[in-house]
Amino acid sequence: MSRSDAESDSDYSLPDDLPAVRDALVSWYEEDHRPFPWRETDDAYEILVSEVMSQQTQLGRVVEAWEAFLDNWPTPSDLADADRADVVGFWTDHSLGYNNRAKYLHEAAEQVVSEYDGEFPRTPDELQNLMGVGPYTANAVASFAFNDGDAVVDTNVKRVLHRAFDVPDDDAAFEAAASEAMPEGESRVWNNAIMELGGVACEQSPKCDSAGCPWREWCHAYETGDFTAPDVPTQPSFEGSRRQFRGKVISVLKEYDELPLSKLGPRVRVDYAPEGEYGREWLGGLLSDLADDGLVEVEESDSESESETVARLRR
Repeated sequence: MSRSDAESDSDYSLPDDLPAVRDALVSWYEEDHRPFPWRETDDAYEILVSEVMSQQTQLGRVVEAWEAFLDNWPTPSDLADADRADVVGFWTDHSLGYNNRAKYLHEAAEQVVSEYDGEFPRTPDELQNLMGVGPYTANAVASFAFNDGDAVVDTNVKRVLHRAFDVPDDDAAFEAAASEAMPEGESRVWNNAIMELGGVACEQSPKCDSAGCPWREWCHAYETGDFTAPDVPTQPSFEGSRRQFRGKVISVLKEYDELPLSKLGPRVRVDYAPEGEYGREWLGGLLSDLADDGLVEVEESDSESESETVARLRR
């Protein structure tokens, strides 16, 4: 390996025969890769849905949810016209992570219809104008829908670059190395390929030979036997989390539409006790979070006998 002038002050260097490195990876990917359905489309809406769903859910589980979502709302216009409570309910029913992502996806569809005449913006910068679409998601959609993105840098890509080319565990270094490695104008196939490499060959427990890694002849880790990887933040457990119970609140309110807290609490968790650890204060915190996300409404309702707090889905 040798350093280019542009990288002379960096702590890594890509191989001299970079064209061969690129060709090897793309050929490996095109010969055989996991057939996720969103890889077979260049529809920006379908790709956005897959990207948002994949943020907290294993890809194997996303397939069924993605197909069902598009059966319900096949176009941005269909999603924009949908009842937001139905979209959030779908998210909860399929255990797709934070419900506000469903809300943002619904709002993004409304923007595409009202602000862009139903046509998705095409560049990463423009895509970030859509609600809930950050730099990573915008770049992924630009890459996979329009072949007009930058190099994707996710956990898998960082692990690959760290092991293969000894890129230090530093975000700026990863960005620079990923950009240098990607062939110009080929973001669609390249980003798919390098993420596939990290997903099936260069996993936490590498499968260099069994997966036929195309970079073995250049790989620093394969040469040295040192397969350490960058630190990855641990994903908090979903079971028993506030995230899980926020989802249960949405599910219950979807079924009953409106409930006083005295009836909502026991339906959210069986050990609900108004004055207990998981009581009115705890439930009120969940509802406050959901209200801040624009998903529920909470108000005092006066009856003949007493005043009680009532929660309902925001439509």
